[in-house]
Amino acid sequence: MIRALAAEEGRYGVRANSVAPGMLSDGMAARLIDTGELDSNALQVTMDNIPLRRFGTAADIAEAVAFLVSEKANFISGQKLNVDGGYSV
Repeated sequence: MIRALAAEEGRYGVRANSVAPGMLSDGMAARLIDTGELDSNALQVTMDNIPLRRFGTAADIAEAVAFLVSEKANFISGQKLNVDGGYSV
């Protein structure tokens, strides 16, 4: 969808990109951890599959979004940026 939007709207100077977050230590994941719905074994298995060996934070996602909306990314369009500590590789 992002690629189609970028292709269609690029002629008007509109850039379209998306951010795909990985497992975060904030938000919904924090609630699942706090309530015990994600036990320590499940968390360890998940972390073992993340090359950076940590969960991300909301700030990690915000930094990626800030980059994509900045002038530093003014020639980037139609991309999905995985912010997942390398999980998707």
